[in-house]
Amino acid sequence: MTDHDHDHSSSVPDWREHGVKVIPGTSLDPNTAQTPGMNRATAINNARAGAEKIWAGTVTIHANAKTGAHHHGDLESIIYVVKGKARMRWGDKLEYVAEAGPGDFIYVPPYVPHQEINASRDETLECVLVRSGQEPVVVNLDIEPVEKPEDVLWQDPIHR
Repeated sequence: MTDHDHDHSSSVPDWREHGVKVIPGTSLDPNTAQTPGMNRATAINNARAGAEKIWAGTVTIHANAKTGAHHHGDLESIIYVVKGKARMRWGDKLEYVAEAGPGDFIYVPPYVPHQEINASRDETLECVLVRSGQEPVVVNLDIEPVEKPEDVLWQDPIHR
């Protein structure tokens, strides 16, 4: 019997159940770790899509809002700016700064203290976020930010 002769029928995956998943943008899950000043929503994780090594979702930062300083443990993060202007601050005292606009990617290595800032006073910052792990790790840090977070009233879409 050669490799081509044996029966594969019992080991064929059910691709209908274990294949491609489409998660509508209207059905993201806001029940994930949060940082003051931003709203994260899960699109892809193990529970929702069967992903084992990555997490993906959206991040919205309201006009002129600034998050608190935080890091994501040993996870790597990639942020893709869809709309608006992002200002990132990072370092032990958030002393480094860079900006990104629509179409730009931002890479955040593990354990890097950082702060996300919406650099626009009147436009929402909308991003797609991908992380290298499943755990919703957000370690909020007690670092005095260079740009102070502001209290921004946020209303979820259901209660407007």
